[in-house]
Amino acid sequence: MSELGLLPIAGQGDLEPSVQIVAVVVTALLLGLVLELVRRRRLVERYALLWMTVALVLLGLAIWTDLLGWASDRVGIADPSNALFLAAFGVAFVLLLHFSVATSRLGEETKILAQEVARLDEQLRELRDASANGAPQARDESDGVRAAGGGPATRSSTRTTDQ
Repeated sequence: MSELGLLPIAGQGDLEPSVQIVAVVVTALLLGLVLELVRRRRLVERYALLWMTVALVLLGLAIWTDLLGWASDRVGIADPSNALFLAAFGVAFVLLLHFSVATSRLGEETKILAQEVARLDEQLRELRDASANGAPQARDESDGVRAAGGGPATRSSTRTTDQ
């Protein structure tokens, strides 16, 4: 490491050049894949930002091989691989927490939507039952005549209702 405390430059690490090239290519492909998924609207932007950040960090670690050692020294972790596992565990924990919150919110929204659909279905059944019993209905918006007098609603009320 440099004596000035600056970030280490590329090529100072213990990684072989061929392994470093493969690591750079793979992380660049990951970044390209994320961008392509966003372009095709298969990945929303808020998750794309997370994955692009992860890809850029991996790209940084692939280019500057001593960066992990430098970071682990700054945090006080003796072995850089332990720092990597701790960081990966922390990221996985945050992702799991985020997805749990999103899943809980979506479950609550699904419950509310199901209740609303059930309420609307009940109203529709009541209207169909009232129409089948010959009860007068509200005015038809298109021509201003009552639907019970042979308008479009009378024809639709003779259909069998769904379960």
